[in-house]
Amino acid sequence: MGNFHEITPSELKKTSFEMIGKDWMLVTAGTKEKVNTMTASWGGLGVMWGKDVAFAVIRPQRYTKEFIDREDTLSLSFYGEEYRKALSLLGSVSGRDRDKIAECGLTAVFDGTTPYFAEAHTVLICRKKFAQPFAKESFLDPEIITKWYPDEDFHTLYILEIEKVFVK
Repeated sequence: MGNFHEITPSELKKTSFEMIGKDWMLVTAGTKEKVNTMTASWGGLGVMWGKDVAFAVIRPQRYTKEFIDREDTLSLSFYGEEYRKALSLLGSVSGRDRDKIAECGLTAVFDGTTPYFAEAHTVLICRKKFAQPFAKESFLDPEIITKWYPDEDFHTLYILEIEKVFVK
């Protein structure tokens, strides 16, 4: 695990607004044979069902969604500004088409069977607890659909129990 140490979710120093909205995050799932990842800037952290959780949303066409749906666990990892170029690449090309992880220079490591990247400053190891596609009829503000879903490619919401938090 290198120079990471484990803390509890309540010991995180940054807010989810900083971590997800400003730092960007990678959502990563897979096996030691094949890992895929994607950038994300939507989601959150909170409490649900008496557990510390993360909320992530993934569009149906994303290749990483296949990995998330197949595995029980995944990681959310966060990076400093020096990794912005690598994260931009990871968000702009598909792992279906090329080995974008090798291209960006990040190092995949594992906590048990859950992949994450050694270059992160913070890693959440998460277990899926809930998955539900957004439904058109559930939107109370139709402008959200107009602005964010003109093709009606609604995200799936994942509620993820945070099992471990690693920080540098």
